[in-house]
Amino acid sequence: MNVHDSERISGLLEQAGYVRAVPADDTPDIVVFNTCAVRENADNRLYGNLGRLRPVKDKHPGMQIAVGGCLAQKDRGEIVRKAPWVDVVFGTHNIGSLPVLLERARHNAAAEVEILESLDVFPSTLPTRRESTYAGWVSISVGCNNTCTFCIVPALRGKEKDRRPGDILSEVRALVDEGVLEVTLLGQNVNSYGVEFGDRYAFGKLLRACGDIDGLERVRFTSPHPKDFTDDVIAAMAETPNVCHSLHMPLQSGSDDVLRAMRRSYRSERYLGIIEKVRAAMPDAAITTDIIVGFPGETEADFQRTLDVVREARFSSAFTFQYSKRPGTPAATMDDQLPKQVVQERYERLIETVEEITWAENKRLVGETVEVLVAVGEGRKDERTGRMSGRARDGRLVHFATDTADGESLADQIRPGDIVHTTITYAAPHHLNADGAPVAHRRTRAGDAAEAGRSPRTPGVLLGLPTIGAPPVVAAPTAGCATH
Repeated sequence: MNVHDSERISGLLEQAGYVRAVPADDTPDIVVFNTCAVRENADNRLYGNLGRLRPVKDKHPGMQIAVGGCLAQKDRGEIVRKAPWVDVVFGTHNIGSLPVLLERARHNAAAEVEILESLDVFPSTLPTRRESTYAGWVSISVGCNNTCTFCIVPALRGKEKDRRPGDILSEVRALVDEGVLEVTLLGQNVNSYGVEFGDRYAFGKLLRACGDIDGLERVRFTSPHPKDFTDDVIAAMAETPNVCHSLHMPLQSGSDDVLRAMRRSYRSERYLGIIEKVRAAMPDAAITTDIIVGFPGETEADFQRTLDVVREARFSSAFTFQYSKRPGTPAATMDDQLPKQVVQERYERLIETVEEITWAENKRLVGETVEVLVAVGEGRKDERTGRMSGRARDGRLVHFATDTADGESLADQIRPGDIVHTTITYAAPHHLNADGAPVAHRRTRAGDAAEAGRSPRTPGVLLGLPTIGAPPVVAAPTAGCATH
């Protein structure tokens, strides 16, 4: 969601007349930080980066620095107090104000801080500069109505606001028209979508409607909440051919006592029951999750229950976190905050258990032929190994060889956004390798766009936002009547 917000910020600035700085330019006119507040280290990184920019700005007085996102919503004027060389601070509800605030700060030679308490304009109406030619993010809602005791997001993103299905599908069609093959539907809690207009089955209907869009090959979504997960969503996933059989569903803890303290309104039996139904409908489904270790009051027995659920669920991947105290959340003031060394030791045991399972699950795919959407930046060693990388339909990362049996390289023919079929020869805990030649390669419109250097852009609706420089001169009419 933060990445997609950054795409909107880029789109706003480019439509206002700015041009993206080239990597070699170490003194851009504007630097924008889009921040997260989920974990404590985000604060430290922001202020560290701002400190490193101060001498750069001192040498280039016209340079502007803007800070937006969740940390801006949380810290507000504190950012300018700690870093008075910052020019603009804007929150999660007013991304669209950034060009105005930059212009105002430039004109007034003073910092501009604007934090709204509720959504001004739904972000998807803003122009967006998409980073990928083949995959696009589409927000279906913003905000969250849950009250998890560890989470600061509802306080910073506000109550859930849902987009109308027609608006969502129009954006998806616009992306497909640009060549995009894969769309990920985004929401803080996607499967509560429809609560604002009173349709608890709206999300399943939306998935099915995506299945009717010609040219859309893959549909993903993140993240659902177990308490709102309904059987119709499982049916929609299983029965809609372009909806991928991958599910990211946060567990957070396997202990019912900890889930109760977290104010997560489900228990481990309910969670495992959903997984059982998903696998009954889609035996090939890859299920991933989020897990927090060291929540206040977590006992060794509670932690062991988390390990038990991990073993039973057989996740294909897990994002694991050590509990991070966030000021303003109920959990921050709870008794029995755990010592760092206890949390670290449990975290290491969790990682060991997760990797043991993910490795075993990945080994089951050795010898299978999988469809891979070729990606950019997924394989850090690709240049050295001569491989390319992408995601299988179930979301697993695949590194594949590009040489044929007779030694011919296909690397110049396969583009990001193309589809290859390749046979898995090796499995690791976090990825799969295919060391033989691709079984098949399909060139796509997304690959054409990547080869041409085109990025999809969705224009949005700009209402009176300023552009850089003097307005264009409009020629006076040479004939006609004046209106008074």
